[in-house]
Amino acid sequence: MVVEIVTTGTELLLGQIVNLNAAYLAEGLNKLGFDVLYQTTVGDNRDRMKQALTIALDRADIVITSGGLGPTQGDITKEVSASLFDKELSLHQASLDNIKEICAFRGYPMAQNNIKQAMIPDGAIVLDNACGTAPGIILENNGKVIINLPGPPFEMKDMFQKKVIPYLTGKYGMDSIILSRVLNTVGIGESTLEESIEDLILAQSNPTLALLARPGEVIVRITAKASTKKEAEQMIEVLESEIRNRIGEYIFGTDDIGIEEVVGNLLKKKHLTIACAESCTGGLLTSRITDVPGSSEYLYGSVVSYDNEVKISELKVPASILGSVGAVSEETAKAMAEGIRSKFNTDIGIGITGIAGPDGGSNEKPVGLVYIAITGHSGTKCYKNQFKGKRTAVKYRATQTALDIIRRYVKET
Repeated sequence: MVVEIVTTGTELLLGQIVNLNAAYLAEGLNKLGFDVLYQTTVGDNRDRMKQALTIALDRADIVITSGGLGPTQGDITKEVSASLFDKELSLHQASLDNIKEICAFRGYPMAQNNIKQAMIPDGAIVLDNACGTAPGIILENNGKVIINLPGPPFEMKDMFQKKVIPYLTGKYGMDSIILSRVLNTVGIGESTLEESIEDLILAQSNPTLALLARPGEVIVRITAKASTKKEAEQMIEVLESEIRNRIGEYIFGTDDIGIEEVVGNLLKKKHLTIACAESCTGGLLTSRITDVPGSSEYLYGSVVSYDNEVKISELKVPASILGSVGAVSEETAKAMAEGIRSKFNTDIGIGITGIAGPDGGSNEKPVGLVYIAITGHSGTKCYKNQFKGKRTAVKYRATQTALDIIRRYVKET
């Protein structure tokens, strides 16, 4: 069954709101085995919305909308949807009673324009809204289906899970499922990764392969369509095994697991402790490490040594090093790592120093130059990196690389 998602709202077209609803619906529908082949966004204009929905009904079996069910004059999705199926709107008393109850519970009187939300197309299936005042609806006509869902994400998600999924599975009884697995990689560029598995990408049919670059990492998504979950998992595992044979050293985790969690699990497993000395990243590495619950088991502390005097006093970086090669140097990064390890008496020390920009660079030391050092019982190593992008991007990529350095170090320890 082909599905088109139509999200409504001029604020989406203006870029004032990120369209997360479409992504959520697409993911959920694909997991159920529906083919989401189109996504459309249209503003709060009656003629353009009618045109968008007409096109959608022509090329899809099911059209799911999000937004435009509120009480204002600009909320027109329900009215336009009803007109396409030649349906009149009538007051739905149960919906009106629900709106009154919600308003009373929140402590304010129901406005007259809220009555509009209780006007339902004749013959429609009403989807009660447990999180807000706007009920959703399902309209059926000659094999075509329009499903109107509210725009607020928490309302839409609740209604989709509790009302729409049972309706779709009950009506269509899908005989296949779509399952995806994401391989998260770090330390390898998108183009290099693609070259490594290019033959697999060109030969794909089922499962399919897709690459997506994110700040500091590239993900490989494997998607299989099968009659059962077990069959889909087996199909994915065969392809995943081949991919791991080629780029396994760069894969740090699957699906939603972040590199911070991977690093934390490794440190706990090997009973290792760590401390961080940060300059250009301003504590971001430490912040990311502490995003993981239980990080106090392995993170002992950190020092943000932006000023050279702090590097000298807190990390015991020799003034001679700072005077001869400068704060942004391999020697300084190593001294920072060794100093922080000594200060907190940890198994591992990390030192990061660089130029995040946009100012402060030179021909010899351009913006984006970052040195990352790691020290432990086996000695000290330093890695020179050149990152591109704005200040925040340089800082994030530096911490991503630092986490990967820690990951590799701990695995080899």
